[in-house]
Amino acid sequence: MLLGKVIGDVVATHKNSRYEGARVMVVQPINPDGTPRGATMLALDGVDSGEGDIVIVVQEGWGASTAATGEPGAAIDSAIVGVVDSIETNS
Repeated sequence: MLLGKVIGDVVATHKNSRYEGARVMVVQPINPDGTPRGATMLALDGVDSGEGDIVIVVQEGWGASTAATGEPGAAIDSAIVGVVDSIETNS
């Protein structure tokens, strides 16, 4: 799992029927302090996140597929599975 910030969404007029009604979001991975890390990615939204939200992203095919579509086996690399309310560190 990783932290990310939703920075946009993708409009797809044609997509596989398994993804009917699902939204694809553009996510920038971030460090716990909010600084960007790595390249942006696409993730299927399983929790109704929105632009500007800090989110938890799963990048494991089976978990991402099940969390985002409710069905195992869909071809998904990344899924948003949570919206973060706050981050606390001990440092």
